[in-house]
Amino acid sequence: MSLLSRASGQPLTEQLAQRFVARMRDQLLVSGARLPSVRQCAQMHGVSASTVVAAYDGLVAQGWVEARPHRGFFVRDRVQRTPSAQTASSESPRPPPVNAASLIRGMFHQPSAQPQPGMGVFPPDWLDADFLTAALRKVVASPVLRESSLRYGEPQGDTGLREGLSAKLLSMGLHALPGQLITTVGATHALDIISRTLLRPGDCVMVEEPGWAIEFARLQNLGVRILPVPRLETGPDLEVVERYAQLHAPKMMVSVSVLHNPTGYGLSLPVAHQLVNLAHRYNFHVVEDDTYGHMAPAHAVRLSVLDGLQKTIYVSGYAKILAPSWRVGYMAAPADLKDAFLDTKLLSTLTTPVLFEKALALCLAQGAIRRHTERLTQLLESARSRSVQLALAHGCQFVAPPQGLFGWVDAAVDTDVLALRMHDAGYLLAPGSLFHADRRPGSFMRVNFASTQDDRFWRALAKTRAELV
Repeated sequence: MSLLSRASGQPLTEQLAQRFVARMRDQLLVSGARLPSVRQCAQMHGVSASTVVAAYDGLVAQGWVEARPHRGFFVRDRVQRTPSAQTASSESPRPPPVNAASLIRGMFHQPSAQPQPGMGVFPPDWLDADFLTAALRKVVASPVLRESSLRYGEPQGDTGLREGLSAKLLSMGLHALPGQLITTVGATHALDIISRTLLRPGDCVMVEEPGWAIEFARLQNLGVRILPVPRLETGPDLEVVERYAQLHAPKMMVSVSVLHNPTGYGLSLPVAHQLVNLAHRYNFHVVEDDTYGHMAPAHAVRLSVLDGLQKTIYVSGYAKILAPSWRVGYMAAPADLKDAFLDTKLLSTLTTPVLFEKALALCLAQGAIRRHTERLTQLLESARSRSVQLALAHGCQFVAPPQGLFGWVDAAVDTDVLALRMHDAGYLLAPGSLFHADRRPGSFMRVNFASTQDDRFWRALAKTRAELV
């Protein structure tokens, strides 16, 4: 983004206001986000405090932001920016919705060609596996191409793939017959099918916090009430879970047992047993999101294994470790819920891509995915070691022990403000506010170990932090 220009015929106040408007339209500044303080903004853009105050006042007048006494200026909900909605909101005030669109947009529109620390995927060159192309070529060359192209695929997903997934789950200790498995368009689609089947607007759902930004946004868009459960090193805070269960009768809980996003935490066996007991006692389902389980240590604890898919629903996928565009996910469901989930899938996508599923089944059968995962894990271990050293050398501290793909880092400054500054330098950050249901500002951020091995990023981060202190 260009710097403010004193040579322009446009006043600095208008230039500054338009810069913020552009960020809000692109959702780099999302609903509920706090704008930099007047002093910080003046320093960032090399203008006077009075210029910033005038720009902010203009944004307030236009309905883009709101001023909160003694707290600062905050981006308004997009719906509230229309006059009719402003009237309605004054009659029935509500907090702005959680919005993870900036993180999603960053997946498609990165600020530069540099590796992006806020991204949630592996670098493309790590995923360039010839076996995927070979498997797809083999499927395309077979008679199945014409057959599968001229009719819908199996509603539950390709039989061969479900058989291969069933065998994989059995090796983890999870007994799930192929008939209990449903393939989906990525793990996110599986989570959405489950939510749309089990929940209705106004229902309560427990979600670990900090948690996956997109999950908060997705659930809130369904009109459910999110009950944040603090995520501890051994698992979710069980005292909070039981208190919610007693007071609000939640229908569901979303939990990550292995390599929790963003902390990297795992799940201890005692906590897992107690959580399963609470689910049975208070009659709620636990959706176990095992998206990053492919890189998990051997014999990692999983709720679905302990519970045997009675009150648990297992979700995973292959987009993260194979190819993001393949979007192959799946769920293992309790027998009494399988048909309901399948109905929801049929209403949303009818079936799932047959060719990709058959190619994935072939890769599983040949052991190619296992070998690829082992290689990916080795690359990640090396990257994580280097990234941790660089982070510590440049003044950042880890809130949780570095594990898996992500690090949960304390940057010692407001990471919402830091993210704006770093975006101008060509880096997309994932500030900690994205991982809280109420988008509270703070000094934490999530970094991708695979994308933070470059010393230039950490030097730029340290320089920007120093300017904000």
